[in-house]
Amino acid sequence: MTSPTKAEGSGSAVALDPELASTSEKVEPKKLEGRSPGQLMWQRFRRDRTGMICAGVVIFFFVIALAAPLLTAISGTNPYTLYGQDPEYADVNPVLDDFGLPLGWFGGVSGDHWFGVEPQYGRDLFAMLVYGMRTSLFMAVGVTVLVMITGVVIGLVGGYFGGRTDYWIGRVTDFFLSFPSQLFFIAFMPVVTAFFVDPREATPTYLRAVAILVVLWVLGWMGMARLVRSTVLSLREREFVEAAKVSGASPWRIVRKEILPNVVSPILVQFTYQLPSTILTIAFLSFAGVGFVEPTPDWGRLFAAGADYAEQDPAFMFFPGTALVIFILCFNLLGDSVRDAFDPKSGR
Repeated sequence: MTSPTKAEGSGSAVALDPELASTSEKVEPKKLEGRSPGQLMWQRFRRDRTGMICAGVVIFFFVIALAAPLLTAISGTNPYTLYGQDPEYADVNPVLDDFGLPLGWFGGVSGDHWFGVEPQYGRDLFAMLVYGMRTSLFMAVGVTVLVMITGVVIGLVGGYFGGRTDYWIGRVTDFFLSFPSQLFFIAFMPVVTAFFVDPREATPTYLRAVAILVVLWVLGWMGMARLVRSTVLSLREREFVEAAKVSGASPWRIVRKEILPNVVSPILVQFTYQLPSTILTIAFLSFAGVGFVEPTPDWGRLFAAGADYAEQDPAFMFFPGTALVIFILCFNLLGDSVRDAFDPKSGR
C-alpha cells in the first residue's frame, strides 16, 4: 500500500516539473499490428540466407533467358550461323581446324565466342546456350502451370465432393499413372506429330513444342491431384468448413474461400519441385531425339551434341552442364526454403 506522503510527493514532483509532465503525456501505448500468413511466410523466408541466394540465382537465369536476343546482339553472334563452314566467317576468322575441332583454348573460347564454338559446325556455344535456356525454361513454365491448374482442380473436386465423384476421379488417375512415363514420352511423341505432319516431311518447331506440352501435361497432373485431394479430405471436416455449410454457403464459395487458401502452401512447394523436374524431362526428350531437333536451340539438344563430341571436345559440355546443375540445385533448395517458410516445423 502506498503511503499518502509518497503519493503526494510523486504528484507534486510531476506538477512542479513541466518537462516531466509533458513527457508523461506524450507516452502512448504501442499499437499491435496483426500479420497475415503471407507476411509471416515472407518474414521467415527473408531470414533464410540460402533461400534468398537461390531465389536470386533462379531469377538471374530467367532474366538471362528473357534477354537472350539482347545478349547475343551484344556478343555479335547467333545460334544458327555456322561460323566454321560459312565462307563469310570461316575465311576471315577461322574457328575450326582441318579436323573440325575448335581452334584455341578450352573449345575455342575467345573475345568473339565467349563460351567457344561447336565442333564440326562452329556454331557459337554462348548463343546456343542462352537460347536453349529460353526454350527450356519457357516450355517448362507452360507445362508446369497447366499441370498445376489441372491437378488442383481435379484434386479439389474429388476431395471435397467425395463419394462416387472421388471414386471415378481416383480410377481415372490410376489409369494415367499406369503408363510408364519415360517410355511413353518417347513412344508417343512421334505419334502425336504424325497426326498433323507427313512423316516424310520435317515437323515445324511450333508443332513439336505443342506436342511436348500436351504429352507432358496429359501425363503429369496426377501427382498434384493426389496431393491436393489428400489435403482437401482433411480440411473438409474442419470446424470452419462445417460453419460455412451451416451458414448456407454454396460449395463453390466454400471451396474458393475456405479450402483453396489452405492448400496454397503445398501447391507452391510442389511447383518449386515440379518445374526443375519438367526441365529435365524436356531435356531428356531432346536428348532421346523425340523433342526439339536441329536447328532449334535447347538444353537437352546441347547434351545430345556434347555426347557426340565427348572424345573430340570435352569442353563443349562444360558450360551447358554447369548451368543446368546450378539451376536445378538452386531451384530444389528454393523449394526447401519455401516449404520451411510456410511450415517452420517441417525443418526441425
